[in-house]
Parts: sequence; C-alpha cells; structure tokens
Amino acid sequence: MVLYEYPFNESIRTMLRLEHLFDRLGQLLPRTAAVDHHFALVTLFEIMDVASRADLKSDLLKELERHKAQLMGYRSNPNVSQAALDSAIAQIDHAHGGLNQQTGKAVQALANNDWLMAIRSRISIPGGTCEFDLPAYYAWQQFDSQRRQADLNAWVATLTPMAEALQLLLSMLREAGAPHKVMTQGGQYQQSLPQGKSYQLLRLRIDGDLGLVPEITGHRLMVSVRLMRGDAEGRLRPSTDDAPFELTLCA
Repeated sequence: MVLYEYPFNESIRTMLRLEHLFDRLGQLLPRTAAVDHHFALVTLFEIMDVASRADLKSDLLKELERHKAQLMGYRSNPNVSQAALDSAIAQIDHAHGGLNQQTGKAVQALANNDWLMAIRSRISIPGGTCEFDLPAYYAWQQFDSQRRQADLNAWVATLTPMAEALQLLLSMLREAGAPHKVMTQGGQYQQSLPQGKSYQLLRLRIDGDLGLVPEITGHRLMVSVRLMRGDAEGRLRPSTDDAPFELTLCA
C-alpha cells in the first residue's frame, strides 16, 4: 500500500515538508561517505529555508498548547486512561518547553555560523563547492567520517526541539483520523465535508500494484480524488478504472 498525504492549510504543508527533510537527513547522517555528508548539508540548508518563516515557531507552540487544552478536557472522563493522558500531556510539555527555550528563530544558531553560510551561499550553484571555490569545505570533506558526523550532529542538535515538536504534532494529528474504505466511480471520488468542522490533513492509501496515482484536491467544503495512470513517457493521464482506497480525514 502506498500512502499519500494532502494538507488542507499552509501550516500543515510546511510541517510535512520539514518532516520529509528531517527524514532524509536522518538517513544521510549515519552514512560515512563524504558525498553523503555533502547532501546532508544540502538537506540542512533546505530545512533552514523552510523553517525561516518568522511565525513557524509561534505556530508550533500554539498548536502544542491547543492539543494540551483538548487533552485537559478529558481529565474527568472515566472512559479515558489517566495514565495515558498524563503521558501524552507530559510529551507536549517536554516539546513545548524545549522549543520555547530557543531564542529567536529555530534556525538562528545555524544562520550565525559564518562557515556554514559561506557553503550555503554557493551550494545552489552547479559545481559551486569545488575545492578551488571553497578550499575550507574541501578540507572538511577530507576529515575522517567520525569527525564529520560529530560536526553534523552538533549542527542538527540545534534543530532537535523543532523536529521533536513537529513529530509530536503530526503524530497526534494522524491519530485523530479514522480510516474508511471508499471506491471511485469512473476513476473519480468526491466527498462533501461537514460544515463547522475544520480538517487539516487527508491521508490516502492505495494498492501500489494497481499502477494508479491519486490527484488530490480539497478545501473546507469538499475533497476530490482523481486517479491517474502514467503513460509510456511517464506523463500522468486520467484513468477511468474503478479502484478501492482507504481515506482518512484528520482534524
């Protein structure tokens, strides 16, 4: 099964992009080749670009506070495990405290590193990080892998509070939805959304063996899915095949 996710607002869109980049970074860091560490830095700079929004930190803190307030409302509910509730609230408090202790933007410490910023200014230029352009960076790439990993881990550690907050928020959001099976008609599916309820994320699972790719659109009143199939040149064309998939709406 292949999972597709569609954000309903810009805040969730930003969180998903950052999650994608942190996942890539996590795969590159344990590797030992200098080229892998080069692309780890590329990913680190992409994270800085996405996370440079002035309101990102405040958005994350507000979302954590909103989820905590919702959970506090279950304190008197006898059907809710108080131990599980305490654990969830403690996780929120930990993420909130770590993020709130950072001064300025989450990426400010990295932005103040002149050596990193010199690399960042040239890394988007094709071949711009050659040894004759950035000899100091070339020398760093010749270090043993453990030293490079130590440097990378130190830089990434400055982003850990933001990464933990993102992971927790997206995990709670995904757990808030209930999956249900649906079927397309003529390769298309539409569903009206109830008024008064604001959904933030759509999750769609479809059998990858079908060779179909969902094209998802949505807003506060309706979601629409159109199934596409790649042609011989890789271009997506509308499919009229009916197919089942699993749909989850997360508020």
